This record gives sequence, C-alpha cells and structure tokens, in this order.
Amino acid sequence: MRYRRLIAACLSLLGIAALVLVVPRPAVADPGDDAAKAVRRAEALLESVSVTARTAASNLARATAALPAAQNRVATTRGIVVATQVEANTARRAADAARLEHERVAADFAVAAGQVEAARKRVDEIASSSYMGNSFNRLNMLVGAAGPQDMMDRLGFVEHLMDREQDEVRALVAARRAARIEQDRAAAAKYAAETAEHAAAGKLRAAQAAQTAAIQARQALDHLVVARQTALRAAESQRATVLAQYRAALRAESRVRTAMRGWESRSGVGAAYSGGRLLMPVNGWKSSDFGNRYDPYYRVWQLHAGTDIAASSGSPIRAATSGRVIQAGWNGGYGRYTCISHGRLAGSTFSTCYAHQSRMYVRVGQYVRRGEMIGRVGSTGASTGAHLHFETRFGGVPRNPLVYLPGCLC
Repeated sequence: MRYRRLIAACLSLLGIAALVLVVPRPAVADPGDDAAKAVRRAEALLESVSVTARTAASNLARATAALPAAQNRVATTRGIVVATQVEANTARRAADAARLEHERVAADFAVAAGQVEAARKRVDEIASSSYMGNSFNRLNMLVGAAGPQDMMDRLGFVEHLMDREQDEVRALVAARRAARIEQDRAAAAKYAAETAEHAAAGKLRAAQAAQTAAIQARQALDHLVVARQTALRAAESQRATVLAQYRAALRAESRVRTAMRGWESRSGVGAAYSGGRLLMPVNGWKSSDFGNRYDPYYRVWQLHAGTDIAASSGSPIRAATSGRVIQAGWNGGYGRYTCISHGRLAGSTFSTCYAHQSRMYVRVGQYVRRGEMIGRVGSTGASTGAHLHFETRFGGVPRNPLVYLPGCLC
C-alpha cells in the first residue's frame, strides 16, 4: 500500500508539473565511459516501458553525459589554438631574424671575396712582371752601380721591391683566410635561417591543425546539443505512453501478489521452509539491484522487485530450492514468468519467481526439486536484453533476493 500511495502521489504531481528531465550520474566517475554508463542506467530504469521511450531516454542520457567532455574539448582546443599561434608567431620572428643575420654575414663574405680577388690580381701582376724579366732588370741594376755607395742604394731599392712583392703575397694569403672564415659563417647562418624557417613552417601547420580541431570540436558540440534537444522532444512525446505503461506494471505487480494470496488461502501456508540459503538459479553476473527507482526522465517511481542476473540467452534456469509451482505463464512486462512456493518462513509463504524466460519447462501444481531446470534465460516481456529477473517474495511481497542468495553469487 505504501508503494501504491507513493506511485499515486508521483502521478498526481506529474499532472500539474512540467516535465523536467534530470540525468542521473554514473556511480563511478570515469570520463572514458560516462555516456555508456548513463545509457545502461537509463535502460535499467526504463525496463518496463516501450522500446521507443527507452530509446528516447537512452539517447538523451548519452547526449547529456557526453556534453561535459565535448565542452571540455572545445575549451581545450581553444587554448591550444592560442598557444600554437603564439608559438608560430615567435618562430616566424626567429626565422626572420635568422634570415637577416644570414644576409648580413653573406654581405661580409662578399666583401671578403672581393678583397681576395683584388689581392689575387696584384699577385698575378707581380708574377707576370717576374715572368717578363724584371728579375734580370734588377740584376742589371746592381751590376751597373757606379760605386759602393751606389751599390748599397741600388741593393736597398731591390730589397724594397722584393719586400713589397712578399707583402702582396702575404696579403693574398690573409685575404683568403678571412674569406674562408666569412664563408663558414655565411654557411652556418644559412643553415640557422633554414632551420628556423622550417621550425616556423611546422609551428604554422600546428596552429592551422589546432584551428581545424577547434572548429571540429565546436561543430561536434553543436551537433550534440541539437541531438540532446531532439532526444528531449522525443522523450517528452513519450510521456503519456510511459505513464500508462508504468500503471500497467503496477497492475502486473498487483496480479502477482493477488495470485499468491489466492494460492495461500486455497492451499494454506504449508510446512515450514528448511532449505537454508538458496541455490544460484543461473550462472551469470548481477546487472541490476532490487529496490525502488526514480525515473528522472518521466518523473515516476518504480519498484524493481528483484535482482537481474545477466546470462546468455538459452542458459538453463534452475529452481533455487524445492517447492510447488504456483504460477507459470505469460505475465505482461515479466514475459514468461514462473513462481515456486517453498513453504512457510517468518509467518508468510516464501516463494521465488523467475521472469523473462525464453522457455518454461514446468506447469502450475508441479513439484520441483532444488537445482532442477525449470526454464531458459531469455528477454521476453519488458526486457532490454537476455537476463533472469529473480525475485524472493513473502506473502506475495517482494524482498531483496541478495539476502537469501550466496554472497558470491556463484
């Protein structure tokens, strides 16, 4: 009754309140798969509603969960654009400075090369004069001296001419050495300029790529916003259908409880249950817990009356303990649904129920033993995938199955 009153209050509130969609956060914050977790949670919350409503809510959850990452990418790429543009401008200025330095050093080398050419011409003239007989003329000058003093004067003049020739040769050698130094400097400056220009080109490409990435990130965010708005409209359009299906789920739950009370009144509570902890009904892993759930997309509460155990379709389902089959057939959102009564426990009839089966191998009134195969895993009824919805009920009222199953779920 408390659950029914809670549902009625929520439905009344829905009649006067505008639809406000609040997206649940994943239990564990992991940026890598937030969207996937949000979708899985949305599907679990909306298991009992239509595929269209589940799809709308899942799309909304996916888009909403992806928004923070998309917004972060936009902000990050904008920062990268600014940084790379600064780097590109700095590299361009460095390249311009290196090119100017190369031009200055190249000009110095041109001057040095001109000095080498001038010195080489003077040495060539000296060599040409020597080849044409000037050495003999100098010797004749010494032979024709009028006396010792005249000889000394003429010898000094000849030595002066020879010293001058030596100076010109030394000047040529020095000019060539200076030219080689300037040539090396020019080559180094050219390499530095080319390296700087190559770096500037790379920084420019990086800036252009960052700009492209920023544009793409902005476009992706815009598309995501549009997708979220579309999903929001789709979810709103399913509101009336979802509420009707929730009411149908309430009626299905009421039928289960009524049927169990009817069985108890006809057959009695029975012998005390003494089977101990239950056997795991299927090999799989827990995909959803027992308990009341709030659907933030359509703003209603729903009781998830059992524990979901994911397993491959067709996996065998076994009786958790011995008892008599009291329900076996189709039951709305539960799909193919089997309930087994196991006797009296804590003053009430203790039963286990198995939903969404692909096949059932038992009938009402049949006695089954602990571990006997009663059906196979499926996805019938309101189900988003192959799994066993397993319930433990006391007088028809569901309680958390994990209290009675092995702690390891094995």
